[in-house]
Amino acid sequence: MAQPLTRERFAARLHDLRGRYWDTHPFHLRLHSGGCTPPELRRWVANRWYYQLCLTRKNAAIIANCPLPEVRRAWVERLGYQDGPNGDEGGLADWLVLAEAVGLDRAEVTDERHVARGVRFAVDGYLHFCQTRPWTEGVAAALTEMFSPDHMARRVTAWRTHYEWIDPAGYAYFEHRIPTARRDSARTLELVLDHCTTAAQQQAAVEALAFKCEVLRAMLDAVDYGADR
Repeated sequence: MAQPLTRERFAARLHDLRGRYWDTHPFHLRLHSGGCTPPELRRWVANRWYYQLCLTRKNAAIIANCPLPEVRRAWVERLGYQDGPNGDEGGLADWLVLAEAVGLDRAEVTDERHVARGVRFAVDGYLHFCQTRPWTEGVAAALTEMFSPDHMARRVTAWRTHYEWIDPAGYAYFEHRIPTARRDSARTLELVLDHCTTAAQQQAAVEALAFKCEVLRAMLDAVDYGADR
């Protein structure tokens, strides 16, 4: 039987998936270089709303699948962060402010009229994965957080430079999320390293993170295909 990796080698194996993250997708490259039209940028924001909606449900699924109280207590913070204490605070509320900042009406975002079929299929697949796979795999899939803070920071800088028409109030989502993602990613990595100790568990964690990277890139495929069509 294959031997499990050391903690250091396992962590390195997870970090090696950095190249699969969606920041190298042609749409993101265009988005950050100033090459997107206002309708294309709005399409991205409107489609990402569907992903934002999924996050609380997928985190709740991880909690439901986890038998360890200490893990559930830590992970439940994510539900409150995304949904917020009321409709005016939290990740979802911040995303709607971003939508308005780029020229979208809240109603056209929340009724999902702009959500592409491919985005819906990818996000629903991610939710189903977290609902049906062991909790450790759902947590490992969330490790795209390791790659996201720097990417989001570059996005804010690029948007301020290339898209001066965006209302600065919309950047609140990223300003709140970047430090939270840095903190969460460190905690999430520790969870995966602590609880995926067999060779099979480690391989499943690597595959879960690779799957999540494919989900994100599939979303951009659908957004890019439908842009300005």
